[in-house]
Amino acid sequence: MKSAIQNPQSKTSKHPDCFGRLDTVFPVDEEGIRTSPPECMNCSFVKSCLQAAMRSPEGLKLQEEKVDRAYEYGLIGKLDRWSKKKLIRREIEAMTSKKKSK
Repeated sequence: MKSAIQNPQSKTSKHPDCFGRLDTVFPVDEEGIRTSPPECMNCSFVKSCLQAAMRSPEGLKLQEEKVDRAYEYGLIGKLDRWSKKKLIRREIEAMTSKKKSK
């Protein structure tokens, strides 16, 4: 929905179709780095959209990857890594069980 991105909408209006889609609003570029496209930065929903994308199962998996990288680089210890990954996996499981029950 290009018009929603180019013409910022009020907070009460409907979200654009791309809202909360991690691969759309926070894609990986050619160098393997995630960045938001310029058209997303002009949207009035940019903050809530990115937050929703990071709270999605895909976003939580991305957070789990960040925890693994932090462990690999020695920024966190084994117990901290285990604890954070366990919390993330519980959140993912809770989301998927809610979707199955609907």
